[in-house]
Amino acid sequence: MNQGVKMFFGFFMVLVYLGVALLMATNFFGWPNTPTWTAARWLFAVVLCAYGIFRDYREIKGEHTYGMRTYDENDEQEQYMTYADRLKNEEKKQQ
Repeated sequence: MNQGVKMFFGFFMVLVYLGVALLMATNFFGWPNTPTWTAARWLFAVVLCAYGIFRDYREIKGEHTYGMRTYDENDEQEQYMTYADRLKNEEKKQQ
């Protein structure tokens, strides 16, 4: 997957989080207006909004995480390498 598609998907998800937060804040989904449901609705809205802003900050900064680790196209994926390949890479780095 190229970098442009990843960036588009990242910003699309930011819009989804912020959009759902706005819908929760305006009670678009028609939850009952009891104090418990109102508090839960606002809690979800605040959490989704905060996560959307956090995710947007990371998208702008370029810190993508895929598979629970930082993704760097230029970095060798050492966890998938054999021991012999790791030794070869260390030798290359020392030269």
